[in-house]
Amino acid sequence: MTSKQTILIIDDSEMNRAILADMLGNEFDIIEAENGVEGVAMLQKHGPEISLVLLDIVMPEMDGFGVLNLMNKYHWIEDIPVIMISAERGSTHIERAFDLGVIDFISRPFDALIVHRRVVNTILLYAKQKRLTAMVAEQIFEKEHRSSLMIDILSHIVEFRNGESGMHVRHVHTLTETILKVLLRRTEKYHLTQTDISVISTASALHDIGKIAIPEDVLNKPGKLTNEEFAIMKTHSMVGAEMLEALPFYQDEPLVKAAYQICRWHHERWDGRGYPDRLKGDEIPISAQIVALADVYDALTSERVYKPAFSHEQAVNMILNGECGTFNPLLMDCLRDCADVIQEELKGGNLEDRSHREIQNVALELHKHEELIASERTLELLEHERMKYSFFASLTKEIQFEYTVTPPSLVLSTWGAEKLNLPEVLMDPYQNQQARAIMDARDLDNLADMLHSTTPGNPVVTYDCKLRVEGEERWHRIIARAAWSSEEPPRYTGCIGKALDNHSSRLQMENLERQASHDTLTGLLNRAYAKKRIMERLEDRPGGHYALAILDLDYFKSANDTYGHMFGDQVLKFLAERMRHSIRGGDIAARVGGDEFLIFLEYKEDLESTIEGIYNRVNGGVYEDFKISVSMGVASTELVDADFETLFRCADEALYVVKNSGKGHYSYYHEVHTHVGEVSAVSPIDGESAAGKTAQKKGEQV
Repeated sequence: MTSKQTILIIDDSEMNRAILADMLGNEFDIIEAENGVEGVAMLQKHGPEISLVLLDIVMPEMDGFGVLNLMNKYHWIEDIPVIMISAERGSTHIERAFDLGVIDFISRPFDALIVHRRVVNTILLYAKQKRLTAMVAEQIFEKEHRSSLMIDILSHIVEFRNGESGMHVRHVHTLTETILKVLLRRTEKYHLTQTDISVISTASALHDIGKIAIPEDVLNKPGKLTNEEFAIMKTHSMVGAEMLEALPFYQDEPLVKAAYQICRWHHERWDGRGYPDRLKGDEIPISAQIVALADVYDALTSERVYKPAFSHEQAVNMILNGECGTFNPLLMDCLRDCADVIQEELKGGNLEDRSHREIQNVALELHKHEELIASERTLELLEHERMKYSFFASLTKEIQFEYTVTPPSLVLSTWGAEKLNLPEVLMDPYQNQQARAIMDARDLDNLADMLHSTTPGNPVVTYDCKLRVEGEERWHRIIARAAWSSEEPPRYTGCIGKALDNHSSRLQMENLERQASHDTLTGLLNRAYAKKRIMERLEDRPGGHYALAILDLDYFKSANDTYGHMFGDQVLKFLAERMRHSIRGGDIAARVGGDEFLIFLEYKEDLESTIEGIYNRVNGGVYEDFKISVSMGVASTELVDADFETLFRCADEALYVVKNSGKGHYSYYHEVHTHVGEVSAVSPIDGESAAGKTAQKKGEQV
């Protein structure tokens, strides 16, 4: 691949752009814009790649000063040097250009040698500044890394006495950092910064340092502690705080202050029932609150001498249900927000990953200093692109790869590397025995021949073959795009592509189809897909006897208000399961939305007994302390038009009558005919009188 640096020329004169491109094109990649608006668009699109801008002053739509104003507004000017080339020689123009951050000014007509020398000098100067910035960042990172490592070692010693592997400390660090980031996004109440997150996360490693003073027979007792032993165990929080308070130095350091708060108060609880000081609510520092939550979660999910490990789901539910003491409701919301990613964060919670996060925090701090903004902006944009690529690659569950000829290297997506049990970067993959074992040599040669046979205008190839994945040969489809150099003649430089497991692709499609057709909470059909199924049934088998029932869960709001939304979700799932067991194989059950459901069925003669049986099986029962009560409205095609909208509307009107007459029963929708083809009255009739319903169905006077 080319290693040329890129220059953006912004000039409305095609001749001027051509002259500059001819001067510099052999040494640099050139991109062009014919006015300021187009130039800004190029900066937005190619910002990290651009090493220099050559800018004219007088242009249509947006002049050079307009471009400079925007480059200052978005801090691009600190990252990308600008040389202004213009026929305007007035001192006012030149002074204004330098005030806006231009690094140099060249007047037309210009000398090719002067332009080339100034361009090269400017690019070399900025490259040196970036290298110096990188060195500063690296030195800061090394210092932070060593400090973190020492804290890790010290914490591990404490955990070693406690019969643990030391993973508890790392887990608490990772969980603390994860919850803090969510809290920072949710509220400004605690005035947290990125620096605070780094300090609190690092200090969390010292939360149990006071256990070093607890006798080992108490610390590692396999059974339940006696009251006296528990009193001894509880002293570890004060002991840890006193150890930090006794330090003869660094008392004013933010890390020591945070560690003191965490050591002393990470066993306090929101309702004031914790220890040692029985603090309540936000009397407890937010650092200690979050470490307390992280500590409880990891204690639940880890095996201890006195208990087995709970699953992630069990631990989260136990905390949210108040089984482990009370916590700040805002932190409970944060736990809900990050519950799905906690396990992934913990899997990546090793020292290397933590170091990577720390260097990101260092970069954020460097961003505050104007003299270092240039390098940081580039790193930030590149890191953003890397994160997007990794995120989408993990979502697709595809083996994505990039191959370069010079130097010969293969780069795999994180998910693909894990799937193939290979490192993410392989140098000289053709000679790597582990890589060659994945794909048959003949298939590898065939794919290489196909890629070499492509052209810049037609670079994509598709190839089906078997890959050895996780010890099993499976058919995959490889889709790759060849990369060609811009020189003449074009030269093949490598490819990018992905390998799709045919079986996994089918499963993904089935999963996507299910997501589109089913309610994610209850697993029943959603309203849109149920409507489609019902309309198809009515069209395919016209003339049949059909009924549609709408069910509403009574007093559902009180369940949410009393026990919380997670409990409410479980109630809805409980009702959905009862519905599944109450209908026949050909019937349709769906969640309409909220606490409203529908059932569609075909019947031959006895609709009343069918509806009564379904209602009795669905209604009643108790989920934990919540009694299940259902209201239901029913409409049938014997009395209303056989289309979905009419059935739904009529059943809904019948349900409305039930809900306004006491709830907890069901009602039919009936049309009383006085003349053929005319409707004189519409009245929902309570479903408890079977004789009355039968008479009305037959058109008799009631």
